[in-house]
Amino acid sequence: MTIFMVLKCGISNLHARKILASATIVHFKNKGLERCISTNSDDLQLKEFLEYLDNLKNYEKSGVPKGAGTESADGFDLGRMKRLMQRLDNPQSKFKAVHIAGTKGKGSTATFLSNILRAEGYSVGCYTSSPHIRTIRERISIGRLGEPVSAESLIFVFHKIKEILDQAIEQEHGCLSHFEVLTAVAFMLFAEENVDIAVIEAGLGGARDATNVICSSGLAASVITTIGEEHLSALGGSLESIARAKSGIIKHGRPLVLGGPFLPHIEQILRGKAFSMFSPVLSASDPGNRSIIKGLSRFNDKPCQSCDILIQVEREFQLSIELFDVNLCMLGTHQLQNAVTATCTALCLGNQGWRISDRSIRAGLECTYLPGRSQFLTYKEAEALGLPGATILLDGAHTKESAKALSDTVTLAFPEARLTVVVAMASDKDHLAFAKEILLGRKVEAIFLTEVNIGGDNIRTTSALTLRNIWIQACREVGINVLEEGNWEAEESEDKTIVLVEKSLQISMRQGCQILRARRRTQSGIIVVTGSLHIVSSVLGSLQG
Repeated sequence: MTIFMVLKCGISNLHARKILASATIVHFKNKGLERCISTNSDDLQLKEFLEYLDNLKNYEKSGVPKGAGTESADGFDLGRMKRLMQRLDNPQSKFKAVHIAGTKGKGSTATFLSNILRAEGYSVGCYTSSPHIRTIRERISIGRLGEPVSAESLIFVFHKIKEILDQAIEQEHGCLSHFEVLTAVAFMLFAEENVDIAVIEAGLGGARDATNVICSSGLAASVITTIGEEHLSALGGSLESIARAKSGIIKHGRPLVLGGPFLPHIEQILRGKAFSMFSPVLSASDPGNRSIIKGLSRFNDKPCQSCDILIQVEREFQLSIELFDVNLCMLGTHQLQNAVTATCTALCLGNQGWRISDRSIRAGLECTYLPGRSQFLTYKEAEALGLPGATILLDGAHTKESAKALSDTVTLAFPEARLTVVVAMASDKDHLAFAKEILLGRKVEAIFLTEVNIGGDNIRTTSALTLRNIWIQACREVGINVLEEGNWEAEESEDKTIVLVEKSLQISMRQGCQILRARRRTQSGIIVVTGSLHIVSSVLGSLQG
């Protein structure tokens, strides 16, 4: 019933209406209601725009240089982005914004918060830096329904500012990047559509990120979700330097919402920066906040978790909310924490005069769903992949922390399940730490190492042979017997974990399913596809046809 509020809001403007007119629509049943998600069939219209972006430096493809996100001579030149904004008449000054940074959880938190605001009836612009699954349009959503921006709207704005972009690229000696131009286009779309508020996910770090052109007068709140060791080299080489980089989004006098939990000395860095900026702090990990997962159930062949979210804040803010039996489609304790962080941000906005009801907070949380984040495929989807009856979990985890979160989520949903893991990863990740977290979590019957393009290219792809050697090392370090070759069907191999290289993702999944069925015991089995959102995208792309 609460989700119905979101769908009743209607379409706020001409471009949003064009989505329904021009896009191919796929219908999904969710809690008895239909959600419409536009497919990428109209991305042929984006050919010119995508080719334009492809001619620019793309750090998602090439990797981020050492020190790029730090306040140093090696850092990205934020002045370049500010000059581009000035040429475009500073579109980022024409809407209020929530700016979200963090090692993990910022994309999910941004989506939770956007949906809360939409449930209240606001027109929301949401810009995410996370890799898209099917189409680049997923990174920008506008209006009250939350669909990806239409190809028509994207092309319209691109053509409108293309001459200015061309001049800027020339005057900046070709140094404008893929992410800077896409960010500029998103900000122009939000200004053109006159959104009530925008939720902006930072790309790398915070201080030198292209999104960090929002001034304090336009900032409703800053949010820092977590601090972890991803992009260590680019962000200064330590957790402390990463915290300092991400604290760069804190603005003078504007509230800061902390996700967490953080190590005490890391939280002190963030709070110290907030204190120096006269910014009040609201923590989602405050001792007064008590949120729990009560249990799991299935809906439309997929699990959801029932949660209680109880928030009582007394330091710097006087805020509270009690939400019982909230049904989250986003699974795991980490997603509950992201939901709590988004809820705290909504309460913070309410404290500033934004109208946000408890009912809208519940509705926004319950309707939030992101593909590739603890996503269990339906039985029909498994059958479409040629794996009838298989339980398949897709998750874009690629760090030690996210591997643990994935393992914990599997344990929550299927406590006794055995796993076959299919992995492809980018080259700049801590592969050994990732592997050990997966292996420590539960019984892994087989590991298939494969390869997919990262950001549309193979420059950052880790070879399957390299991954094989790392996973064998990880198995030995945690005391797991490995079968590297030979007859895995033999009785004496039953207690060994099979490690195989297979370039075909489809064959990896099918062989993984065969191994689980051949080693049939009393427990169920799950095929887990993980290591990056790019391998997840490959699976979902094959479903789309």
